[in-house]
Formats: sequence, structure tokens, C-alpha cells
Amino acid sequence: MADNQNLEALKAPGAVFFIFGATGDLARRKLFPAIFSLYREGKLAEDFAVVGVARRPRTNEEFRDDVFRSIQEFGRYKSSDQEKWNKFAEHFEYKSLDINNVAGFQELKEQTEAIEQKFSIPGNRLFYLALAPELFGSVSLNLREGGMLDNEGWHRLVIEKPFGYDLKSAEKLNEELGHVFKEDEIYRIDHYLGKEMVQNIETIRFSNLFFESLWNNKYIANVQITLGETVGVEERGGYYDHAGALRDMGQNHILQLLTMIAMEPPSRPLAEDLRDEKVKVLRSLHHFADAAEVKANVVRGQYTAGQSKGKDLPGYREEDKVDPDSNTETFFAARVSVDNFRWAGVPFYIRTGKRLPVKTTEVVIEFKKMPGNIYLGQKHDLQPNLLVIRVNPMEGIYFKINAKKPGSESEIAQVAMEFCQSCLVGINSPEAYERLIHDAAKGDSTYFTRWDEVASAWAFVDKIDAAWKENPSDVSSYPAGSWGPKEADELLARDGFHWWPVNGEEEDNVIWVAASSS
Repeated sequence: MADNQNLEALKAPGAVFFIFGATGDLARRKLFPAIFSLYREGKLAEDFAVVGVARRPRTNEEFRDDVFRSIQEFGRYKSSDQEKWNKFAEHFEYKSLDINNVAGFQELKEQTEAIEQKFSIPGNRLFYLALAPELFGSVSLNLREGGMLDNEGWHRLVIEKPFGYDLKSAEKLNEELGHVFKEDEIYRIDHYLGKEMVQNIETIRFSNLFFESLWNNKYIANVQITLGETVGVEERGGYYDHAGALRDMGQNHILQLLTMIAMEPPSRPLAEDLRDEKVKVLRSLHHFADAAEVKANVVRGQYTAGQSKGKDLPGYREEDKVDPDSNTETFFAARVSVDNFRWAGVPFYIRTGKRLPVKTTEVVIEFKKMPGNIYLGQKHDLQPNLLVIRVNPMEGIYFKINAKKPGSESEIAQVAMEFCQSCLVGINSPEAYERLIHDAAKGDSTYFTRWDEVASAWAFVDKIDAAWKENPSDVSSYPAGSWGPKEADELLARDGFHWWPVNGEEEDNVIWVAASSS
């Protein structure tokens, strides 16, 4: 009985999901497999439908075939039962639509009403815009003009990053959306907020006294956030050459990770209270005053030709659709300060880049060293304790302590104790998009970015970008397959720190004493 009640509580309310950009890469790789996973796990009942919307022509049958192929290639679950697949696929329809044609939206309204009647859907509509940001405003306006918002149930707008290209464009976009949708109807996705270990940061911090009581500038020496990619720009050269690492990863993913690490405990377990605390962190970020301060605290780099695992890799300027004289950064690192009572004096080191040695997202909390002039510190070089949160691709946490090396008289070694979530759950844990689509359908905005979060992040990033524009050619180079320009190491060395090894890198002097496995 209790299990049935829990399952019912998990179910999203009946709704029609509109995927604008249904023939695109995001829909194929992420959205269709996510919806199928929700259906397989009972989080979507039979009172749902998906309408794929795109410009190119498709019949319903062709669209369902596209959905089937995407799930077989990218889904956590595969479809092997033809009868069950047909039952699921029946919920999918397609609409070829010119998004600038209001008459097409009126046709979509008629199609939607027929679908709602067929599946007894109570008028709830979720619009997922997997489109370029410059199209968000016109689509939203035509949804209203075409009568798509004249429904009895709720309507919600889900939009992908980037939300604008700077603060000015973000404000313009937000104003356009605000003419049609209220703020609590807009769900801005940063898919990193849907990742298991990012959401787990909140639990680790606020449910363990021995972490939270030490989570301040009295005990923490620095925080390191690394988001590394081994790939280059691949087929995204045209987009990336106008975006760069700062906009593509820094303004959203990295700053979101920083807010989860640095925020205060919310006063209530409500979405708005958690988002309030994240905004406070962003408002507490020290804004660099001028180009000189940016240069002293921010490193930007671009990969040149190099090697990884014996394979020759091209330089960024040799990539397809990239300007051969481009100064766009493919790497950036920064020393960031959160100016509040908890974090004053603690440097946050952030870095992200293309063509790095390891694909990883990790947060390293480095605690202060024991005093070197007392007891064991007089004889040994005691290393600092570390808490490491692994977000991707392996999920889990581990922490390092100093202990006597087994079999020795008095030698001290670092011991790492690990909780490997990926080992326990396996690779079939829910994808970020599954959680976020499910949350949006249930009206839970906890792990979506609010407008004031977006605005505060852009205000911080724009200061860096403006300084770079004053001297656009001041870009350091690094060989593909390396950890970025040497200046990124110097950024920490000036403070007496260094980048800690991340997931996949060997540490000869560490003893791994515990690991969870299935």
C-alpha cells in the first residue's frame, strides 16, 4: 500500500509536452530518452502527450520512428516489447510549424485540444524551447497570439541556456518573455543542477554536523572547482567561436556549483528559499574593478595542436568553422572571492577548458593544515585534509586524512576514504534531464535558475569580458591534452596552493582504504 502511495506521489500531473526543436540534437540525445525513462518508471501516467514541433516536414509515423531510434541509441532503457512501445509511441504527435506564422499556432491549438480530449489531459501545457535564444521571444508571443495559453490548466515555459549573451541581451530577453509568462512560469534549465551529486551537495552540507560546523574561513583554506572536457569544439565551432569558455561554462555551470558550495542554509525547505541563498552568494562575489585586476586574477587560454593517448590533436584555430585568427578562449581559470562573513579570505579557484587530459567535474574542499610547529607537525610534512565531491563522470565523494602508514614505525601517509555512488547505483542512475523535466511538470523550480540569479551571474562575468575586450589578443596558449596555460598554476602558487589531482589521475602517495561497490 505504501509503495503504491509513493508511486502516485511521484507521478507528474497529466500534461502535453511541446518540444520546439524536435528534430534537433538535444531532443534526440536527451529529451526523448528522458521522457521514455519517466514513463518506464511510472513517473508519467497515461494522461500525457508529446508534440514535436519543428520546421521540417514529418508525419507522425516518421516522428515516432525518430523517437524510437533516439531511445535505442541514447536511452537508459531500451524498448524491446513492441506492444508496450506502440502504447508509448501513441502519445507522440508532430507539427511542422513556422514559428513566425501565427496561423500555424492556431492549427497547433486545434491539434492540442484533440490530443487532450483523446488522453483525458486536464489542459496542462509545458513548452520546452530547445531553440536558439533569439527565438524565445517570438515563440512566446505567438503562443499567446495563437491561443495556446487560453487553457484551463497551467502552462510553463522551459528554456535552455544560454539565457542571453551578456547582461544587456539577457535583460532584453527576460523583458520579452515577461510580456507573456510570469516569472514563476519560466523554468530556465542549467542541466548541471539536475545532476545527482550537485543536488547531493546540499544534503552533504546540511545533514552532517561535522561538515557544516567546519564549513567556513576558520577551517577551509581554499575551494577548487574543475570542469574539464577532453573534446574540442567538434561541430560546434561556429557557436563556440562567438561564445568561448567563459560564456559556455563559466556563467552558468561553474557559478552554479560555486553557489551550492558557498550558500547559507535555507531557512525553509522551499524552492524560493534555496534560490534566495544562491542569489546572496552571487551578489557577494567580488567584482573585478578594472582590466588590471582581471589580468591578476583571471587566466584565459586557447589550445594549440597537441597529443592525448598517442593521438594527434589539432589546434583550436584549425577546427571547422573557427576563424583562423580567433582569440576566443577555450580555457579559463580564475581566483574568485565571496565577500561575506563565512568566506572572507578564502579563495575559490575555478577552471574549465576544452582538450584537457581528463573529462571530469569535481569540487575540492581543502582544509587548513595542522600547525607545523607542534607535536607531529615538527617531524612530518602533514598534508591538508581534503573533501572531494565527484560530479561527473564518476559520482561520489571521498576525503583524505593523515594516518600512520601500515607497517611503519611512525611514517605518516594520506589515506583516502571513498563513497563511490556510481559503484553502488551503476551507470543506470537517472539523467539530469529526467529530473528536470519531471520537476518542471510537477511545478518544482528548486533546481532551475531564477531571473535574479541569471542577472547576477552575467553582471559578474561581463566585468571579465569587458576587460578582455580591451586587449583581445592577450590569450595564453596550451597544448591540447594538457591542463591549460602555466599561468593557471601560477594563480594558485602565489597563494601557496596548487591544483589537486582530479578523477582519473594517479596519486602515488595516497592509500585508498575503503571503496563502496555493488
